[in-house]
Amino acid sequence: MNIIPKSEKVPKQMQSVFDDIVALTDKFCKENLNEEYAQLAYKVTAALCRKRPSPLIQVHTNTWACGIIYALGFVNFLFDKNNEPYLSAADLCEGFGVSKSVGFTKSKAVRNALGMTQLDINWCLPSLMDNNPMAWMLSINSLVVDVRTMPREIQELAYQKGLIPYIPENNL
Repeated sequence: MNIIPKSEKVPKQMQSVFDDIVALTDKFCKENLNEEYAQLAYKVTAALCRKRPSPLIQVHTNTWACGIIYALGFVNFLFDKNNEPYLSAADLCEGFGVSKSVGFTKSKAVRNALGMTQLDINWCLPSLMDNNPMAWMLSINSLVVDVRTMPREIQELAYQKGLIPYIPENNL
């Protein structure tokens, strides 16, 4: 029996829309980005399919696929030439056959629906997590600290409580 994690479940009535969008995002990520983007796009699409009502039923799947990758690109600084992978917003939108304004609009809708922000630890590429300060900052006794500078016992407790994504290998 294959058990799908809750974060990846899709309502039956949304399964075909989900499959169509994921096929587009997977293809695009394979050709232009990487597997990390493909996996996050899968999770974003599943999350949007679970929304009531789901925004994904409104228009063409290619515009939503573009908006999903655009939103993830926004969170992970895809449009910054100093980062790898890098892709311009215009090239991203062209890859899905939509205008830059449509891509941006759908990205904004995705970000609003899921509360996405830059450096959002819920939608950060795993390879960028070590350098994402938002993943490691905690308030302890009203003092904001980088948990990576704290003793291992505190890191383990923070991880057990779901406050950090994992226990870091090396402390700062």
